[in-house]
Amino acid sequence: MPELAIPVAVDADEVLAEVTVMIRTLLEHYGLDDVAIGRWCRFHDDLDLESIDLVKLATALRDRYGEPVNLAAFLAGLDLDALIGLTVGHLVDYIVAALRATGTERRR
Repeated sequence: MPELAIPVAVDADEVLAEVTVMIRTLLEHYGLDDVAIGRWCRFHDDLDLESIDLVKLATALRDRYGEPVNLAAFLAGLDLDALIGLTVGHLVDYIVAALRATGTERRR
């Protein structure tokens, strides 16, 4: 049976909305379903996500956006200060740039 094409958002606002849902799902595990999530939120200081949460997020991102979005590779390219200060907005910008660079508009 052929795989269906899944539309992928390349608009930053749409990507932000999708990433917010993914993060909210992670936070619900800790009973934090009322945390405000925006471009300004830092993964370390504001959301207090653990490394296992980033692994889960990486899996969700790959499932949604495919091979062009590789969170591990993105994080490996950052220095310690950038990792600590990483915001949801930085991640969204990376996703949009990765999808646009590969011309990905659909994932099979």
